[in-house]
Amino acid sequence: MFGIGFNGAKKSKRPARGSIVAALDVGSSKVCCIIARLDEPGSFRVIGVGHQIATGIRAGTIIDMEAAETSIGAAVHAAEQMAGETIRNVVVNLSMGHPRSHGFNAQVPVSGQEVTDGDIRRALSHARTLQAGPDQTLVHTIPLGFSLDDSSGIRDPKGMYGNQLGAELHVVTAASGAIRTLQTCIARCHLNIESMVVSPFASGLSCLVEDEMEMGAACVDIGGGGTTISIFTEGNLVWTGAVPLGGRHVTSDIAHGLATSLVHAERLKVLHGSARGNPADEREMIEVPQVGEDERSGSVSMTRAFLVSIIQARMEEIFEEIRAAIDRSGYARRVGRRVVLTGGGCQLPNTRELAQLILDKQVRIARPTRIAGLNEAHGGPAFSTAAGLLLHAVRTPTDLMVTGHEVVFTTGLLGRVGLWLRENL
Repeated sequence: MFGIGFNGAKKSKRPARGSIVAALDVGSSKVCCIIARLDEPGSFRVIGVGHQIATGIRAGTIIDMEAAETSIGAAVHAAEQMAGETIRNVVVNLSMGHPRSHGFNAQVPVSGQEVTDGDIRRALSHARTLQAGPDQTLVHTIPLGFSLDDSSGIRDPKGMYGNQLGAELHVVTAASGAIRTLQTCIARCHLNIESMVVSPFASGLSCLVEDEMEMGAACVDIGGGGTTISIFTEGNLVWTGAVPLGGRHVTSDIAHGLATSLVHAERLKVLHGSARGNPADEREMIEVPQVGEDERSGSVSMTRAFLVSIIQARMEEIFEEIRAAIDRSGYARRVGRRVVLTGGGCQLPNTRELAQLILDKQVRIARPTRIAGLNEAHGGPAFSTAAGLLLHAVRTPTDLMVTGHEVVFTTGLLGRVGLWLRENL
């Protein structure tokens, strides 16, 4: 059981100009730390980046605390060395614990009187009545809008008159045990968690443009151990989901199908792989080292078409699962025809074309935007989550922490209410 309580909540201040903000992306394939310096309110410049192959983490779950701690420490140390700074606080992503989206409507009577700040406070605080099981912890509470009697879609009800005030909320929860494990692992690296952001939320913030957030779009982040999905509409995050398939599954299929090692399978995928085949693939031969054999004498030749057929089969499965997840979300119509792909797993040639075919939507491949200081190596789709964590820390128009959790106003559509909350809670 969990709840949201506004009693005793304290306001967190925005970072001051010149202050340091650090983001830590703990993924299944890599751990990345980005350190930025705040130049102007809402604007920052990256001064340090460190990344490390993730060990002790599988499919978004920590399976070896010591190995995971080593990966996190190495990534943070590399970023600190580049930045010339030592960090103590980080904004960290949450991909483990199977984050779940819940819709919730709170209703409070206002008895025909003018809606006041206190009424808004009561409507939002009613979210504490939400029950989601004893093993779930609240991660985000996102107000989507208000209603007053029979009128819905109200952005700021203050000053209006009615009998019944309602608040529509999007709540994201995750398994308590997984969160505590991640917190302990990061604490063992002598770091404090400033806030947690679910991975699909961070990816969407860094890759979607404001028009996409407003009109409706899905951001699909294909990572190593899995794929996360976020749906935005009317400027707000309205749903998050995940598919337990990612780039590592493609690599594993290649290793099994070609009888080669995982290292060579990854290399073949990067050098010769494609999400869709073409007739020329039948004429191109590639050398495939066999597992357990000498690399020079134990290689076999096969067509590129065979390699691509293995990749395409798994990529088709991933996109079919993504399509099914979006359909189940209840927001498929709000997504319209716009899907944005990001993450390391979307970088294979022809991935966009395959996605458009299976999802039957307009698809673009995105990398982090609006971030100064990221070079070409660290500005690709694989770094979208880490970049989104920085944007969340610096640009999200609310920094209100509520009993250790967070109320989020993503792009300012409820900005006046968010301002009131920051000033009065």
